[in-house]
Amino acid sequence: MRSTGQIEAVTFDFWDTLVIDDSDEIERARRGLPTKEVGREALFVESLLRANPAIPRAAVTEAWAHLQRRFRVAWKDEQRTPGVAERLGWGLTLLGVDAPPTWGEVVDQFEMMEVDIPPEPAPGVEEALRALSSRYRLGIISDTIITPGRLLRRLLARMNVELLFRAQIYSDEAGRSKPAPRVYALACAGLDVAPSALLHVGDREENDVLGPQRFGARAALYTGVVDRGSQSTAADIVCADLRALPDQIAALSAR
Repeated sequence: MRSTGQIEAVTFDFWDTLVIDDSDEIERARRGLPTKEVGREALFVESLLRANPAIPRAAVTEAWAHLQRRFRVAWKDEQRTPGVAERLGWGLTLLGVDAPPTWGEVVDQFEMMEVDIPPEPAPGVEEALRALSSRYRLGIISDTIITPGRLLRRLLARMNVELLFRAQIYSDEAGRSKPAPRVYALACAGLDVAPSALLHVGDREENDVLGPQRFGARAALYTGVVDRGSQSTAADIVCADLRALPDQIAALSAR
């Protein structure tokens, strides 16, 4: 049965909902830097080759591809997001080598890449969040692919919105990723609401619409950055502009 009644709390996905994922690529290009994908692979490969010059480059490149594939299995099939240190460790194990003395710096560079050159906020995000915070308890439920939760909090602080969120659930800290029920349960506990009083906002059908709905919450598909299937969504709301979200939520609650 679909949830009905008053909405008391609203949670948000982070990437392509609060911020525009890969908008930082424009600034990277302006600075003459490679894309994040190319830069991460080069960082892994070159760091290991400097410490282990006898290893063929092709073997290190394959180790990178291996850890990328293994992460996708963990994320999609196991519903967890292993941190950067663990993931890069898979490559070391495959190659049969120890971590170089500077390995901690390599991990830091991976994690800081989207902090040093941050993404742009989604259109109208601060205005919308401040309006919503006067009516609802706000939270975040986000998967952390490269940037850990502790650094996403730093990005939110730069956007002047971090203190608006009463609960922040990040997959690297929760031990599970969307659409695992645990992350929505943690959000409800942190916001002190029943699932039926929660609305989650995000851009992905499985993670941000079907996941919360199976948990007993309601869901808004946000299309203001990228439209990932609004024509066939099961979402309770389709939101193209975050500034319109307060009125959309009020109308949903009144049904």
